[in-house]
Amino acid sequence: MEAAIIPLHPIEEQRFLIIIDQGNSLPLFTTTVQAGFPSPATDYSAEPIDLNTYSSAHPASTFLVEVVGESMVKAGIMPKDLAIVNRDLKPKDGNIVLAFVDGGFTIKRLRLEKDATYLVAETESDSFPPIRVDSPEDGMFWGVVVGIHRKY
Repeated sequence: MEAAIIPLHPIEEQRFLIIIDQGNSLPLFTTTVQAGFPSPATDYSAEPIDLNTYSSAHPASTFLVEVVGESMVKAGIMPKDLAIVNRDLKPKDGNIVLAFVDGGFTIKRLRLEKDATYLVAETESDSFPPIRVDSPEDGMFWGVVVGIHRKY
């Protein structure tokens, strides 16, 4: 399937890839893997896991978007990651959200303050000031980021 390309900024773009093919699964070994000291594997059998349902409790309303830019690297979101976005969840303070602001899509941390709602970058750079969202004309929330897929 061809992915639709939606411009983010004149230099950047994000590609939306919709999860459609439910039911495909990969084997999930029933043993866990130590990320520290090795431990002997106790069970080598494999159970199938559907990555659609693993990624979201609502796979029908979940999609992927390719991340461009470095405004969220301190949150662990790197360029070329695929952000897993759920449209069914209501954004709450502290969530990482996908929002449509100033004619483009962005992923930022949602901060609800007494005076306004802000979309906040998480990076060392000062080039991403908080974005104030006071009304639907200022920006719209498209969903909550529920995970990241990264290819090494």
